[in-house]
Order: sequence, then structure tokens, then C-alpha cells
Amino acid sequence: MILIISQNQEITTTEVIKWLLKMGKPFIRVHEDEVFKIKTKEKRIYLESQRNCFFIDDITSVWYRRGGLVFEHLQYKNESINLNMNEYQHWLEDYVRKKLESKKHINKESNSDINKLLVLEQAQKFGLDVPAYFLADTTDGVQLERTIIKTIGGNPRVENITKDSTGMMYTSVVKEYEDASFFVTFFQEKIEKDFEIRSFYLNGTLWSTAIFSQNDEQTKIDFRKYNNQKPNRNVPYQLPKDVEDKIHPLMQSLDLNCGSLDFIKSGNNYYFLEVNTVGQFLGLSVICNYSLEKEIADYL
Repeated sequence: MILIISQNQEITTTEVIKWLLKMGKPFIRVHEDEVFKIKTKEKRIYLESQRNCFFIDDITSVWYRRGGLVFEHLQYKNESINLNMNEYQHWLEDYVRKKLESKKHINKESNSDINKLLVLEQAQKFGLDVPAYFLADTTDGVQLERTIIKTIGGNPRVENITKDSTGMMYTSVVKEYEDASFFVTFFQEKIEKDFEIRSFYLNGTLWSTAIFSQNDEQTKIDFRKYNNQKPNRNVPYQLPKDVEDKIHPLMQSLDLNCGSLDFIKSGNNYYFLEVNTVGQFLGLSVICNYSLEKEIADYL
């Protein structure tokens, strides 16, 4: 039995499930709003929600897409008992998560959020070129028009920044100096690119796509500023072997067997930018005829 942990409206998950149905592979899809109770039956642990019920030893593989397992927490009137039971429940939940993650898997809930700064250090350790970067709380000494700022964290979305409105933090060029100090910010050298590359990695294999974002002012700095009226040209691409050979040990060092990696090609150089463990890949899969949804279903 395959366990899929995802969000309710996640389209990529649905496309993979279509392949699982075609292949006749049984699966359970856990949604983000499910709350599970940990129970035992016949001396076996099983999880039960209003939608699903399964023994954890019946699970043969796990695909963590997005969301996460949520467990019901029992509450007791006596505060001392409550504290003790919370501790016991923590270790029981920890056991369940670790048992599931020990099975054949694609991604893990426990490391779905990786530290971008540590990733860049690891990438340099394995010989990948990384644009020069630094952290600062002022713009003192920053080279205008030649430096960009990016989020330190992986999530660029700001939910409900105004009423019923979600904001997005895009990569931006520093064009003027700030008078006051601010929260520690990630600054990086602006690379003049030939094009961008998005590489999807699964268990040692790479599928790459060249994204010609520099031809459009709207997407020139950050291709996520999609221009629906004039979409970027995307074509299948093959990274040089020496670059691919460095990606595999990087992913192993991060304990990742799946993810999307971003690069910039500039002249003869390939600059590594980041890894997104649960990034979107469906669009590029369709455009390049990679059928990554089938590859995931096959692996599971």
C-alpha cells in the first residue's frame, strides 16, 4: 500500500494518482485537514481518521508531497498528567513518523523545509559554482544594480498580507540605498544569465529544462513572475556531466532523494541557486514530455 501525504487541491498529486490507478497500485491519500488517532489492533499500530484507516506495517512506500500528518492530542484535567501524556504522545508520534519514513519513500516530512544557507555551503563543498552572497542588515557597501535580494526561507508567500490577499516575495535587484537598518537579509551577486535551468531530481536521475526568462523584462530577474500573455520558452536541456555528478552527492548529503534544483547558465558557467524539495514540476514535465508523474508512480 502506498501512502501519499499531500494537500487537498494539489494538482500534481492528482496527476500521479491517475498513473497509480492505471498501474493498479493501491494507495491512500492523506489530506491536510485530516486528524489521526493512533490506535492498536491485534498488537499492531494503525492510524484512524474520519476518511482513512490503515496499519502502518501495511504501508510499503510513502510519497510526501505537501501538508503533513496531524494527530489528535488527548487533554486531561490534571495538569501534571497532561504534561506527562503530552510527552508520551510525542514519542509515540515520533515513532510512527520515523517508521513511515524508514520505508521506501519520495521526500520526507521531517526534512521538507531545508535551510537555504546550509544548502549553499554544501553545494560549494561539492564543487558547484554559487554566486557570491552575504547576509547584512544595511545596504552599506552593496553594489547597486549588481546585487539581488532573496528570501532566506524557502516559502516566498505571505498569506493574508492584506484582507483576502496573498503576497509573493520575488527576487529583486537592489537599486537604491536604505537609510535605516532592517532584518538580516540575503544579498547575492546578480549574474547576467543566458538562461535559467530547472532540474528535477529523483533517486539519482535528472530531467532538466532551459527557461529563457531573460528575454522578457517581467521574468528577467525572477521567472516566477509569469507573463501569461507572453510565456517564457522552455525546452529540454542536458546539464554537463561534471555538474550532474556533483548534484547526486549534494542531494545525498541533504538526505533528499527528490527535489527541484535551480541553476543559471552564464557563458561557460553553471551557477547553482537552490533546492526546492516540494517545488512545482508538472508544467515543465508536460512541456518537455518528461512524464515525471509516471516516473513517480513507477518508483512508488
